[in-house]
Amino acid sequence: MRRTTLSRSAKRSLTCAVAASLGCAGLLALPPAAAAATGDLAVQYHAGATGSDQAEPWLKVKNTGDSSVALSEVKIRYYFKSDAGNPGYRFACSWAVKGCGNIVGTFGTLARPTATADRYLEIGFTSGAGSLAAGADTGDLQLRFHRSDWQALNQADDYSFGATQSTYANWSKVTAQLEGTTVWGTAPEGNDPTDPPDPTDPPGDGATLFDDFTYTAYDDPRISANGWSVRSNAGGPGVPGASWVPQNVTFASSGGNTVMNLETSTAGTAATTEQTEVLTKAMKFRNGTYAARVRFSDAPRSGPDGDRLVQTFFTINDLKAPMADDYAEYDFEYLPNGGWGEPSNILYTTSWETYNPDPWQAVNQHTESRQSHAGWHDLVLTIDDSSIRYYVDGRLFGTHDAAYLPERPMSINFNQWLIDLAGRPSTAPRSYDQQVDYVLHVKDQALTPAQVSAKVAGYRAAGTAFEDTVP
Repeated sequence: MRRTTLSRSAKRSLTCAVAASLGCAGLLALPPAAAAATGDLAVQYHAGATGSDQAEPWLKVKNTGDSSVALSEVKIRYYFKSDAGNPGYRFACSWAVKGCGNIVGTFGTLARPTATADRYLEIGFTSGAGSLAAGADTGDLQLRFHRSDWQALNQADDYSFGATQSTYANWSKVTAQLEGTTVWGTAPEGNDPTDPPDPTDPPGDGATLFDDFTYTAYDDPRISANGWSVRSNAGGPGVPGASWVPQNVTFASSGGNTVMNLETSTAGTAATTEQTEVLTKAMKFRNGTYAARVRFSDAPRSGPDGDRLVQTFFTINDLKAPMADDYAEYDFEYLPNGGWGEPSNILYTTSWETYNPDPWQAVNQHTESRQSHAGWHDLVLTIDDSSIRYYVDGRLFGTHDAAYLPERPMSINFNQWLIDLAGRPSTAPRSYDQQVDYVLHVKDQALTPAQVSAKVAGYRAAGTAFEDTVP
């Protein structure tokens, strides 16, 4: 699709018009005898469970100052002693007045372990959690964590655990930071509450889709059984009259892993143009993390170069009517030879609110990079209740506004297609490849690129080629 972005005011005008027509690591460690830090926040604690299946630190954060506090600037740390064998841990939010989607849990390792603590759970808030007025509190944050192997854990030796805390009360063994300054609580002896978290454990036990694409061919029955469709039906995007050919989706070994290859070819006519697409059959993905390792190509595998090609990783739902406001689409799109008015290679990330196919109108926000992106790239997209973020190779590529958040679930897609045939009128046959190493989705959790890498490495170390627990 041609990239045309409208301003927010234009977007509102279009929406109103359509509605009318339709009827409408720190240096200042606290010494052992230090008093608990006090400032603009207080943390109250209630032991939600005292058993061994999981820890349940229920917390409230209260604003004790005289001005409003943005919760996105608040960090809370609960300290504990890891069990024998130093297993991994997983965080979850059972219920929160501020909404579990606005609560982020990350595990870290203490620089100076003690007899009662060598790990901590750090709780943060998205901007969607809003602010705390003077004197107000967050209400219940009913949090929990467990061993990743679901074996029994021991809370009795945990620094922050209080077995007798059956009701909420101020608890100085949990620390709070505001804008990077510790304002509440005392960390375990010799440790600084502002030490950065260690991102080796994922921030939650969210439902997950992972596929390492260890298939044999496009008609491997496991592809369909695992929820994928290899497209064969006609239609857009791309050259009118082109075919979508399942046989051109193949699998091969590369770098010790099996990768999926999408081949697109043409001899300069619609009848000879063959495009490829693989997508999930279900539209069940919304907020959370989307990640894939994708190999883009600048040059064709064979034949002359120059076609205006699009190589993609994206998530999308269906447009129910022109300018329908519940449409959603989030794209990584690489154009190795330009297109849509661009003369040469460009990578787009685009977040869509809606569009009208005829006459063409688009409401979207995009970020672009005008340079070659040939080769393998780690692509990560996160969607929470406040923004959409795109990462390329571990670096933030673009942040898009809450106005473009999805209203409905989506499918996950990879495709490679030709914008048109005008850019390369030659009738010589040529073919292009796009490859995919893996795909990952974690529901309702915004993982960092490092956490994505750790999670994928964990699947591969365990020999897990596929998992889908997304309801």
